[in-house]
Amino acid sequence: MAQMNMKEAIRDAIRVEMKRDPNVIVFGEDVGNVGGVFRATEGLQKEFGEERIFDTPLAESAIGGLAVGLGIQGFRPVAEIQFVGFIFEAMDQMFVQAARMRYRSGGRYNAPIVFRTPFGGGVKAAELHTDSLEGLAVQTPGIKVVVPSNPYDAKGLLIAAIRDNDPVFFMEHLNLYHAFRAEVPEGDYTVEIGKANVVREGSDVTIIAYGMMVHTATKAAEELEKTKGIKAEIIDLRTLNPLDIDTIVASVKKTNRAIVVQEAQKTSGVAAEVIAQINEKAILHLEAPVLRVAAPDTVYPFAQIEDTWLPTPARIIAAVNKVMEF
Repeated sequence: MAQMNMKEAIRDAIRVEMKRDPNVIVFGEDVGNVGGVFRATEGLQKEFGEERIFDTPLAESAIGGLAVGLGIQGFRPVAEIQFVGFIFEAMDQMFVQAARMRYRSGGRYNAPIVFRTPFGGGVKAAELHTDSLEGLAVQTPGIKVVVPSNPYDAKGLLIAAIRDNDPVFFMEHLNLYHAFRAEVPEGDYTVEIGKANVVREGSDVTIIAYGMMVHTATKAAEELEKTKGIKAEIIDLRTLNPLDIDTIVASVKKTNRAIVVQEAQKTSGVAAEVIAQINEKAILHLEAPVLRVAAPDTVYPFAQIEDTWLPTPARIIAAVNKVMEF
């Protein structure tokens, strides 16, 4: 085992797969000599050479198009979109060409591509750098959406994503790159795509979250147990598409109450889909409506006021109190 932060775990995952499979190729803006804007690929160009990890022009549509072309020719591209707000320039390549490749070709071609991108707030970044755009990807058939919350999952999920024959949108929260270190196995292992993780056992209410919000929810759960004796179970979704509804339903059947936490704006997001599926599969086990804790339906705010915009432990506690008192 080694102690790694999430950025180091991501780099190690890429290194493992580049050593294992010569068809793994990494490219994006400044990912080569510089190692990416957050240094997630630092040192890899020196190790594997400029033919396998290289910089591209500042053109996300070209990055996406290159990934699609390489993917159907047998390569396994890992394409970095430097910040999540820049995916709009590559959405045709990501959500139309890559996501529909198998369908359009009648199974003749796959698109084994990983689109990596940082996202998420709390770091006082510039506009278009910190949005949460996972809802756009989740609504797109044919592309998997993965959001790790810790270094162990980040490495295992990224290795699994690189090996997957479907395109994967791999979202890395900015606030987690250096947040903490954890034990990460050295070498090869995978975390299953499509499987959620119960990170905290509880009996009174289920809190469903992903990415940075898993840690926000954990703070809220600790405070609830200390002050009110409420034992909250926390589910880390890890994968947003496909969604592990079985783990969610099993927890709801145990606790009979649930809230869903997302950093993205409230309307039409992952939380709404999770609640819809809970209602379809477990409504008779509920003793209160399932509530959402999410950001307001506004454009992501300027840095000076983002702390009042993002979901907080206090807002999660208020939602838990509401479903407990229903």
